[in-house]
Amino acid sequence: MKVQSYYPVVMTDAVSGTAQFYESYFGFKPLFVSDWYVHLQAQDDPNVNLAILDGMHATVPKVARGKVSGLILNFEVDDVDAEYERIRRAGLPILLEIRDEDFGQRHFITSDPNGVLIDIIKPIAPSAEFATQYVPAD
Repeated sequence: MKVQSYYPVVMTDAVSGTAQFYESYFGFKPLFVSDWYVHLQAQDDPNVNLAILDGMHATVPKVARGKVSGLILNFEVDDVDAEYERIRRAGLPILLEIRDEDFGQRHFITSDPNGVLIDIIKPIAPSAEFATQYVPAD
């Protein structure tokens, strides 16, 4: 399979509000807007996309309808400390305080209005223990 594009779709009962959240706090712009689906794209990178979908829409199989759960969206950024301060000042919840991880990340976690976790990450050098677990690039 040759993948041409990949993006997560957040199923919610609040399509407009969820889309506005990602536009306001994470720099997305709408490419398609309806009452049941919004396609968002990062303002500074057309390869970063996110969709918001009414979880009860007929395009969702009945067995899977509802709200998203168990999802973490990772956003890698250049300056995680600046993003932490911006998100904290904006009043978004900080569910995991900013910290360095031995596996090679400096990060913190917030969430969207649906409870989707948003992990804001800056890659850092891993500890020697974790460095051996990384697969060399081809």
